[in-house]
Amino acid sequence: MLTLARSHSLSQEIRKSRFLAHAAPVTDEAEARAFIAAQSDLSATHNCWAWRIGQTYRFNDDGEPGGTAGKPILQAIDGQGLDHVVVLVIRWFGGILLGSGGLMRAYGGTAAMTLVAAERVEHIAMTRGTVRVAFSELARIKARLTSLGAIIVEEAFIATGADLMVDVPEGLRDQAKLLARDVTSGHSFLIFDDDRSL
Repeated sequence: MLTLARSHSLSQEIRKSRFLAHAAPVTDEAEARAFIAAQSDLSATHNCWAWRIGQTYRFNDDGEPGGTAGKPILQAIDGQGLDHVVVLVIRWFGGILLGSGGLMRAYGGTAAMTLVAAERVEHIAMTRGTVRVAFSELARIKARLTSLGAIIVEEAFIATGADLMVDVPEGLRDQAKLLARDVTSGHSFLIFDDDRSL
């Protein structure tokens, strides 16, 4: 699965209307909405957008005829197999009506051109878990989890050690569980958030 390495922008003129696209990688809906709010230009005629994060997606036509802006932007994201991506396409109306087909091509095409030009990286799905570790084993387990590709998100100290919140690559969750158990001689267990719902 691919996402963008960093934000990227592209501008083009289509029949006297100016289209400016901003695309960026995002981790969640809040980050996507914040990006849209920060990049939108209130002086523009339309600020249309779409984002995809896993199975969740949203799009908005911002006053353009229904289905002519947000959906083509989303189709540009999906058509390139991207995930965890937001795209905002801003339009300044130039006086010439484009019609429904023309709008779809303009918004979808501007989004697609921007995404094609942006640098891509592999997106690694992460899953969050926690493990309680004694002080004597803390440094060793942190080093071993990090070498596995895990990210220590939070470290909360308690009387006997620490509770670690970790993000682990989805494909390595079983290996991370075994590692936590083995490194601590069976004293600590890595429990993932979605394990609790089973």
